[in-house]
This record gives sequence, C-alpha cells and structure tokens, in this order.
Amino acid sequence: MEYTLQQIARVVDGRVTGDSELVITGMGALSTAQPGQISFYGDPRYLKDLTETHASALIVADLTDLFKGPQILVANPQLAFAKVVALFAPSPSGFTGISSQAFIHATARIGANPTVFPWAYIGENARIGNDVVLFPGVFIGDRAQIGDRTVLHPNVVVLHDCLLGNDVCVHGGTVIGSDGFGFTRQGSAHVKIPQVGMVQIDDQVEIGANCTIDRAALGKTWIKRGVKTDNQVHIAHNVVIGENSIIVAQVGISGSVQLGREVVIAGQAGIKDHVAIGDRVIIGSRAGITASVPADQIVSGFPAMPHRLWLKTRGLIERLPDLQARIKMLEKKILDLEQQRLDKE
Repeated sequence: MEYTLQQIARVVDGRVTGDSELVITGMGALSTAQPGQISFYGDPRYLKDLTETHASALIVADLTDLFKGPQILVANPQLAFAKVVALFAPSPSGFTGISSQAFIHATARIGANPTVFPWAYIGENARIGNDVVLFPGVFIGDRAQIGDRTVLHPNVVVLHDCLLGNDVCVHGGTVIGSDGFGFTRQGSAHVKIPQVGMVQIDDQVEIGANCTIDRAALGKTWIKRGVKTDNQVHIAHNVVIGENSIIVAQVGISGSVQLGREVVIAGQAGIKDHVAIGDRVIIGSRAGITASVPADQIVSGFPAMPHRLWLKTRGLIERLPDLQARIKMLEKKILDLEQQRLDKE
C-alpha cells in the first residue's frame, strides 16, 4: 500500500513542504520509523527522537529545522496521525464470505459482503447488516440486530433482542445483554427479578475487550453515538451513556445511572446507582461517585469532591502525622500554661 505525500495531505487537510510526490509505504514512531515511512511530531519530550529519526517525512504543527525531509503541516498532528495510520492499517481479517462452519439460523438475514468466520453463531430472526465482520466464537442471539460495517472480534456475545448500530467495533470477550443484577428479598433469600429489557448501542461506538453491558430490567440500557470504552468496563442495567463519552479501564457504573454527553471517566472509578452525571463532567481515577454531579465539573476522590479541593485534602493527608504531633505539643503547652496559672493562684 503506497501513497504520495500529496495524497496523504489531502486526507489530513494539511500542506506539504518539500517533495509532494514522495511515495510513503507506511507509518512509524519517530524512534522506529524506517526510510519510506512517515512519522509525526507534536510533543517536545520526543525532541531527541526527532533529531535522530530515519523517517522519510514528518507530520507537524509547525515547520521544524530539526528535520530535513518533507513535512506536512496540520493543525493537530495527533489527529492527523490517527487518520494516516488508518490508511495503512491492515484489514481486520484476511477471510471473506460466510464459513460453512458457522451456524446461521434459517430465519436470520445477512446483508451484502459479510465476513462470518468459523464457529460464529447467528440466532433465530437475527438481522445482520452490510459489510459486517463476525470473528470466530461470536454469538448473536435471537432477534438481535447488527448494523452496517460493524466488527465483532473473537468471542463477543450479543444476546437476544440487543441492537447494535452502524460502524460499531466490539473487542474480544465482551458480553452485551447479560442479565442485570436485579434481586429482591424474601425473608433471608434473594429472589431474581427477570431482566426483560435490552441493550441499544448506537453508531460509531467502540467497546473494549472483556466488558460487560447488562440488559435493562425494563426498557433499555443505552450507549449513545460515539461512546468509547476501554477494556474491563462494567455497565449495569438501565444505564444511559451520552454521546462521545469516554470510559477508561475497570470503571464500574451501577444501575440506572444517567451520563450526559462528552463525559470522561478515568480508570477504576465507581458510580453508585440512580445518580446523574452532567454533560462534560470529568471523573478522576479511582473516584467514588455517591451523588449526582452537575455539568462541566471535574471531580476526584472518595467520596468525590471538586478536583482542586481533593488535591488540597490529599496534600493534608500526607501531613497528618506531623499535624497530629504539633497538636499534641500545643495541647501539652496549653496544659502547662494552665497549670502555671493555677499554681500562681
């Protein structure tokens, strides 16, 4: 796969300085790029790599004299990098068509140009869109719907009645539509509440590996357009996650939580049930959310508090032993002064 610099510049909306007809055969990091490859520079921490790189061309925000080859000037080198990598990225599979070793129910419907690997399972009345890729071990339950150009990696499970939109990517081992954790008490016993809802995942969502997204008790668990999750994220029943939100690894979101759009949740944070998180909220790593958070806030800690306040309290925690010693010293001085006053009387 080859592209000229001018062709790449059109993809990233950039401007070429130098030989625009130079042919590029791949993408590489500054430290590992080889002749024929293009790299990008946007962080001064990699200045040494910039001066030593063997890349044939560079993507930059500002023209640099430290690199003598052709350069493509763009507004956002990292975004341009993502687009160029996509040009050279290999196809997700070398196999096309429908394997004779896949199980497809007679009532299932599959769109044009499918890729269905061996040992995939497609259930009764399932609907599969165009250009879908189902890797080995994928399970599509009865009446589930998969949109166009969606890719389900090995051992993904999409259980009955769940709905995935277009251009969705789900990584290996993820389970979509498992029962929500719903029980009620009968004396000392726990009685299961049947979970009869579904999961809806809208267009352009990417779900990491080994995530679990539970079906709703009633209604739907809803992951809206453009949401991205890291690996090992748990999303409980009836959760709604707003557009273009980011959820990092090992986050746990309890039942019936409502997340606004463009929310960012850092790793290992936990959110209790039935709270609302406003638009553009940022939740720090390992934070514990026990109450609703208004829009445009940054919160950290447990229980979560404004991030700047958490930083102050975190600093105080480290000083507590010294502060305790000072308090004891002051208490002793007060007692000594009080004793001196009593002695004088």
